[in-house]
Amino acid sequence: MGENVEPGVYPIEQARQMAEDQELDLVEISPNAEPPVCRITDYQKFLYQQKKREKELKAKATKVIVKEIRFGPQTDDHDYNFKLKHAIEFLNEGSKIKAYVFFKGRSILFKEQGEVLLLRFANDLEEYAKVDQLPQLEGKRMIIQLSPKKKVK
Repeated sequence: MGENVEPGVYPIEQARQMAEDQELDLVEISPNAEPPVCRITDYQKFLYQQKKREKELKAKATKVIVKEIRFGPQTDDHDYNFKLKHAIEFLNEGSKIKAYVFFKGRSILFKEQGEVLLLRFANDLEEYAKVDQLPQLEGKRMIIQLSPKKKVK
C-alpha cells in the first residue's frame, strides 16, 4: 500500500484519508486489477522512478544495425570474396546485411545473373546468417536480406 500502511483492501474514502493524514498522494498502480491496486506515495517521486525505469529498459534494448553490400551484375571472384569477407565480419558483430545488385542501363537484361550472384552469396554465408528475404527486384536493384544466426554458447 505505501509507507507506514498495512497492506489490505480499504474503501476509497478511507484510503484517501490515510494518504491525506500522511501528506502524500493516493496513486493508482494497477487500474485493471480487481479491486484496483493503489499506493500511498509522493506522486512526483513515483513519476520520477517510472521515467527512470523506462530509460533503463530503453538503454538495454538492442539496436539493429543494417550494413549494405553492393554488387554489380558481373562482379568478379576477387571482389566477391572481398565483400564476402566483410559480410562475415558484419554478421559476427551482430549486424544485419542488405546485399544488392545494382543494374545500370541495359545491364537489367542480366537480372538472372544478379539473382544467381545473390543466392550464391546467401549460400556462402549459410553458417553465419539466415535469409530474411529472398532476392527481389525493386526498380534497378535486386535485394536480399540476411540476419546473423544466434551464437550457440
